[in-house]
Amino acid sequence: MANPGYGKRSAPDQLPRTNHDFAHLPPREAAIAAYIDRLPEGADVSVKTLAKQLPYGQCALRTALNNLQRAGHLRRGREHLTGSGGARWITRTWFSRTTRDDTWWAAFTRGDVPAKDEPPDRPRPTRSRAHILLAALGRTAPLLSLSAADCAALAPLVEGWFARGATDEAVLRALTEGLPTPVHHPAALVRCRLIDKLPPEPVRRPPRRVLECAECGVPGQPEALPGGVCGGCRGERAPERPRTPLPAPAVHARAGEIRAAMSLKRRERTPV
Repeated sequence: MANPGYGKRSAPDQLPRTNHDFAHLPPREAAIAAYIDRLPEGADVSVKTLAKQLPYGQCALRTALNNLQRAGHLRRGREHLTGSGGARWITRTWFSRTTRDDTWWAAFTRGDVPAKDEPPDRPRPTRSRAHILLAALGRTAPLLSLSAADCAALAPLVEGWFARGATDEAVLRALTEGLPTPVHHPAALVRCRLIDKLPPEPVRRPPRRVLECAECGVPGQPEALPGGVCGGCRGERAPERPRTPLPAPAVHARAGEIRAAMSLKRRERTPV
Protein backbone atom coordinates (compact mmCIF):
# COMPACT_ATOMS: atom_id res chain seq x y z
CA MET A 1 0.00 0.00 0.00
CA ALA A 2 1.09 3.55 -0.67
CA ASN A 3 1.32 6.23 1.99
CA PRO A 4 -2.11 7.23 3.34
CA GLY A 5 -3.91 9.45 0.84
CA TYR A 6 -1.80 8.38 -2.13
CA GLY A 7 -1.82 5.45 -4.52
CA LYS A 8 -4.44 4.01 -6.84
CA ARG A 9 -7.85 5.59 -7.19
CA SER A 10 -10.60 3.93 -9.22
CA ALA A 11 -12.47 6.12 -11.70
CA PRO A 12 -16.23 6.39 -11.09
CA ASP A 13 -19.10 4.76 -12.97
CA GLN A 14 -17.27 1.77 -14.40
CA LEU A 15 -19.04 -1.13 -16.05
CA PRO A 16 -19.26 -4.43 -14.11
CA ARG A 17 -16.13 -6.59 -14.22
CA THR A 18 -16.07 -9.34 -16.88
CA ASN A 19 -13.51 -11.82 -18.19
CA HIS A 20 -13.02 -9.78 -21.36
CA ASP A 21 -12.39 -6.27 -19.99
CA PHE A 22 -8.86 -6.04 -21.44
CA ALA A 23 -9.16 -8.32 -24.46
CA HIS A 24 -8.42 -5.36 -26.76
CA LEU A 25 -4.94 -4.91 -25.22
CA PRO A 26 -1.71 -6.78 -25.98
CA PRO A 27 -1.09 -9.71 -23.57
CA ARG A 28 1.43 -7.89 -21.39
CA GLU A 29 -0.72 -4.75 -21.01
CA ALA A 30 -3.83 -6.87 -20.44
CA ALA A 31 -2.14 -8.82 -17.63
CA ILE A 32 -0.88 -5.65 -15.92
CA ALA A 33 -4.26 -3.93 -16.29
CA ALA A 34 -6.07 -6.93 -14.80
CA TYR A 35 -3.64 -6.95 -11.86
CA ILE A 36 -4.08 -3.21 -11.16
CA ASP A 37 -7.85 -3.49 -11.55
CA ARG A 38 -8.01 -5.96 -8.65
CA LEU A 39 -5.76 -3.96 -6.34
CA PRO A 40 -7.53 -2.13 -3.48
CA GLU A 41 -7.91 1.62 -3.28
CA GLY A 42 -4.68 3.27 -2.15
CA ALA A 43 -2.42 0.50 -3.44
CA ASP A 44 1.05 1.53 -4.56
CA VAL A 45 1.07 1.29 -8.37
CA SER A 46 4.50 2.82 -8.94
CA VAL A 47 6.84 1.13 -11.39
CA LYS A 48 9.26 0.03 -8.64
CA THR A 49 6.54 -1.60 -6.55
CA LEU A 50 4.88 -3.32 -9.51
CA ALA A 51 8.27 -4.70 -10.60
CA LYS A 52 8.53 -6.50 -7.25
CA GLN A 53 5.18 -8.22 -7.77
CA LEU A 54 5.00 -8.85 -11.52
CA PRO A 55 7.37 -10.74 -13.85
CA TYR A 56 8.35 -7.60 -15.78
CA GLY A 57 11.24 -5.19 -15.46
CA GLN A 58 10.83 -1.51 -14.68
CA CYS A 59 11.39 -0.43 -18.30
CA ALA A 60 8.76 -2.87 -19.56
CA LEU A 61 6.32 -1.77 -16.87
CA ARG A 62 6.88 1.90 -17.62
CA THR A 63 6.15 1.28 -21.30
CA ALA A 64 3.08 -0.81 -20.48
CA LEU A 65 1.65 1.83 -18.13
CA ASN A 66 2.12 4.48 -20.82
CA ASN A 67 0.29 2.21 -23.26
CA LEU A 68 -2.55 1.79 -20.77
CA GLN A 69 -2.70 5.55 -20.48
CA ARG A 70 -2.97 5.96 -24.25
CA ALA A 71 -5.70 3.32 -24.31
CA GLY A 72 -7.77 5.34 -21.82
CA HIS A 73 -7.41 3.12 -18.74
CA LEU A 74 -4.97 5.23 -16.74
CA ARG A 75 -4.14 8.83 -15.90
CA ARG A 76 -1.55 10.32 -13.57
CA GLY A 77 -1.74 13.71 -11.91
CA ARG A 78 -2.59 15.58 -8.74
CA GLU A 79 -5.83 16.21 -6.86
CA HIS A 80 -6.72 19.18 -4.70
CA LEU A 81 -8.04 18.14 -1.30
CA THR A 82 -9.42 20.31 1.49
CA GLY A 83 -9.95 19.22 5.07
CA SER A 84 -9.47 20.16 8.68
CA GLY A 85 -5.71 20.30 8.13
CA GLY A 86 -6.05 22.79 5.26
CA ALA A 87 -5.79 22.41 1.50
CA ARG A 88 -3.13 20.38 -0.26
CA TRP A 89 -2.32 18.69 -3.59
CA ILE A 90 -2.06 14.90 -3.55
CA THR A 91 -0.35 12.76 -6.20
CA ARG A 92 -2.82 10.38 -7.79
CA THR A 93 -2.93 7.50 -10.26
CA TRP A 94 -6.48 7.01 -11.55
CA PHE A 95 -7.40 3.67 -13.08
CA SER A 96 -10.51 2.81 -15.08
CA ARG A 97 -11.42 -0.72 -16.02
CA THR A 98 -13.78 0.83 -18.57
CA THR A 99 -11.78 2.57 -21.28
CA ARG A 100 -12.29 6.37 -21.38
CA ASP A 101 -11.58 8.91 -24.09
CA ASP A 102 -9.85 12.27 -23.63
CA THR A 103 -13.19 14.09 -23.34
CA TRP A 104 -14.21 11.95 -20.38
CA TRP A 105 -10.91 12.48 -18.60
CA ALA A 106 -11.14 16.25 -19.20
CA ALA A 107 -14.58 16.33 -17.55
CA PHE A 108 -13.25 14.20 -14.71
CA THR A 109 -10.43 16.67 -13.96
CA ARG A 110 -12.98 19.49 -13.71
CA GLY A 111 -14.96 17.52 -11.15
CA ASP A 112 -17.84 17.01 -13.59
CA VAL A 113 -18.32 13.25 -13.34
CA PRO A 114 -19.85 12.19 -16.67
CA ALA A 115 -23.04 10.18 -16.80
CA LYS A 116 -22.77 6.46 -16.25
CA ASP A 117 -21.87 4.46 -19.33
CA GLU A 118 -24.61 2.29 -20.77
CA PRO A 119 -24.03 -1.18 -22.20
CA PRO A 120 -23.74 -1.09 -26.00
CA ASP A 121 -26.88 -3.18 -26.47
CA ARG A 122 -29.06 -0.86 -24.37
CA PRO A 123 -30.90 1.72 -26.50
CA ARG A 124 -30.04 5.29 -25.61
CA PRO A 125 -32.82 7.86 -25.12
CA THR A 126 -33.81 9.55 -28.36
CA ARG A 127 -34.96 12.77 -26.68
CA SER A 128 -32.71 15.16 -24.82
CA ARG A 129 -33.22 16.31 -21.26
CA ALA A 130 -34.33 19.73 -22.52
CA HIS A 131 -36.85 18.20 -24.93
CA ILE A 132 -38.34 16.02 -22.17
CA LEU A 133 -38.69 19.04 -19.85
CA LEU A 134 -40.53 21.05 -22.50
CA ALA A 135 -42.78 18.13 -23.46
CA ALA A 136 -43.86 17.77 -19.83
CA LEU A 137 -44.32 21.50 -19.31
CA GLY A 138 -48.07 21.26 -19.93
CA ARG A 139 -48.48 18.99 -16.90
CA THR A 140 -47.12 21.72 -14.62
CA ALA A 141 -48.78 24.62 -16.43
CA PRO A 142 -51.57 23.57 -18.84
CA LEU A 143 -51.47 27.06 -20.41
CA LEU A 144 -47.97 26.23 -21.73
CA SER A 145 -48.72 22.97 -23.56
CA LEU A 146 -46.33 22.73 -26.50
CA SER A 147 -46.32 20.75 -29.72
CA ALA A 148 -43.51 18.37 -30.70
CA ALA A 149 -42.24 20.93 -33.19
CA ASP A 150 -42.22 23.63 -30.48
CA CYS A 151 -40.23 21.38 -28.14
CA ALA A 152 -37.64 20.64 -30.81
CA ALA A 153 -37.26 24.34 -31.66
CA LEU A 154 -37.01 25.52 -28.04
CA ALA A 155 -34.78 22.72 -26.71
CA PRO A 156 -31.49 24.49 -27.66
CA LEU A 157 -32.51 27.48 -25.50
CA VAL A 158 -33.13 25.20 -22.52
CA GLU A 159 -29.76 23.54 -23.13
CA GLY A 160 -28.23 27.01 -22.71
CA TRP A 161 -29.74 27.15 -19.20
CA PHE A 162 -28.38 23.70 -18.35
CA ALA A 163 -24.94 24.73 -19.61
CA ARG A 164 -24.98 27.54 -17.02
CA GLY A 165 -25.81 25.18 -14.17
CA ALA A 166 -29.58 25.65 -14.00
CA THR A 167 -31.65 22.77 -12.63
CA ASP A 168 -34.91 21.47 -14.08
CA GLU A 169 -36.76 23.11 -11.18
CA ALA A 170 -35.15 26.50 -11.89
CA VAL A 171 -36.16 26.34 -15.56
CA LEU A 172 -39.72 25.34 -14.71
CA ARG A 173 -40.01 28.10 -12.14
CA ALA A 174 -38.82 30.72 -14.62
CA LEU A 175 -41.31 29.53 -17.23
CA THR A 176 -44.41 29.07 -15.08
CA GLU A 177 -44.37 31.79 -12.41
CA GLY A 178 -46.62 34.81 -12.96
CA LEU A 179 -48.28 33.63 -16.16
CA PRO A 180 -50.71 36.02 -17.86
CA THR A 181 -54.27 34.91 -18.54
CA PRO A 182 -54.97 33.91 -21.20
CA VAL A 183 -51.78 32.77 -22.95
CA HIS A 184 -52.35 33.22 -26.66
CA HIS A 185 -49.01 31.90 -27.94
CA PRO A 186 -47.40 29.43 -25.49
CA ALA A 187 -44.30 28.80 -27.64
CA ALA A 188 -43.65 32.55 -28.08
CA LEU A 189 -44.02 33.16 -24.34
CA VAL A 190 -41.66 30.30 -23.47
CA ARG A 191 -39.10 31.55 -26.00
CA CYS A 192 -39.18 35.08 -24.58
CA ARG A 193 -38.77 33.87 -21.01
CA LEU A 194 -35.92 31.51 -21.89
CA ILE A 195 -34.07 34.39 -23.57
CA ASP A 196 -34.91 37.24 -21.16
CA LYS A 197 -34.39 35.27 -17.92
CA LEU A 198 -31.25 33.39 -18.96
CA PRO A 199 -29.01 33.25 -15.85
CA PRO A 200 -25.45 34.61 -15.98
CA GLU A 201 -22.54 32.35 -16.71
CA PRO A 202 -21.26 30.70 -13.55
CA VAL A 203 -17.94 31.75 -12.10
CA ARG A 204 -15.27 29.38 -13.41
CA ARG A 205 -14.11 27.21 -10.57
CA PRO A 206 -10.51 26.01 -10.28
CA PRO A 207 -9.91 22.44 -11.41
CA ARG A 208 -10.04 19.74 -8.75
CA ARG A 209 -7.48 17.61 -10.57
CA VAL A 210 -4.46 18.23 -12.76
CA LEU A 211 -3.17 15.62 -15.22
CA GLU A 212 0.51 15.09 -15.97
CA CYS A 213 2.33 13.91 -19.09
CA ALA A 214 3.17 10.21 -18.94
CA GLU A 215 6.62 10.83 -20.46
CA CYS A 216 8.02 13.96 -18.82
CA GLY A 217 5.61 14.53 -15.92
CA VAL A 218 4.83 18.12 -16.92
CA PRO A 219 1.31 19.15 -15.76
CA GLY A 220 -1.08 20.56 -18.32
CA GLN A 221 -4.67 21.01 -19.39
CA PRO A 222 -6.40 17.76 -20.46
CA GLU A 223 -6.87 19.17 -23.97
CA ALA A 224 -3.08 19.51 -24.28
CA LEU A 225 -2.50 15.90 -23.17
CA PRO A 226 -4.32 13.63 -25.64
CA GLY A 227 -3.64 10.08 -24.61
CA GLY A 228 -1.90 11.47 -21.53
CA VAL A 229 1.14 12.72 -23.48
CA CYS A 230 2.11 16.35 -24.11
CA GLY A 231 2.85 17.75 -27.55
CA GLY A 232 6.57 18.04 -26.89
CA CYS A 233 6.89 14.33 -26.09
CA ARG A 234 4.83 13.50 -29.18
CA GLY A 235 7.37 15.39 -31.27
CA GLU A 236 5.08 18.27 -32.15
CA ARG A 237 6.60 21.68 -32.71
CA ALA A 238 5.11 24.62 -30.88
CA PRO A 239 3.19 26.91 -33.25
CA GLU A 240 5.08 30.05 -34.15
CA ARG A 241 3.64 33.21 -32.75
CA PRO A 242 2.41 35.60 -35.39
CA ARG A 243 4.57 38.70 -35.60
CA THR A 244 2.62 41.87 -35.03
CA PRO A 245 4.17 44.87 -36.86
CA LEU A 246 5.04 47.83 -34.67
CA PRO A 247 3.19 51.09 -35.29
CA ALA A 248 5.09 53.81 -37.15
CA PRO A 249 5.68 56.05 -34.09
CA ALA A 250 7.27 53.14 -32.22
CA VAL A 251 9.54 52.37 -35.19
CA HIS A 252 10.69 55.99 -35.41
CA ALA A 253 11.32 56.17 -31.67
CA ARG A 254 13.36 52.96 -31.73
CA ALA A 255 15.39 54.19 -34.70
CA GLY A 256 16.12 57.42 -32.84
CA GLU A 257 17.36 55.47 -29.83
CA ILE A 258 19.70 53.42 -32.04
CA ARG A 259 21.11 56.53 -33.78
CA ALA A 260 21.68 58.25 -30.43
CA ALA A 261 23.50 55.19 -29.10
CA MET A 262 25.72 55.02 -32.21
CA SER A 263 26.52 58.73 -31.94
CA LEU A 264 27.50 58.31 -28.29
CA LYS A 265 29.81 55.44 -29.20
CA ARG A 266 31.55 57.57 -31.86
CA ARG A 267 32.10 60.42 -29.40
CA GLU A 268 33.58 58.03 -26.85
CA ARG A 269 36.06 56.73 -29.42
CA THR A 270 37.14 60.22 -30.64
CA PRO A 271 40.32 61.36 -28.76
CA VAL A 272 40.19 64.71 -27.04
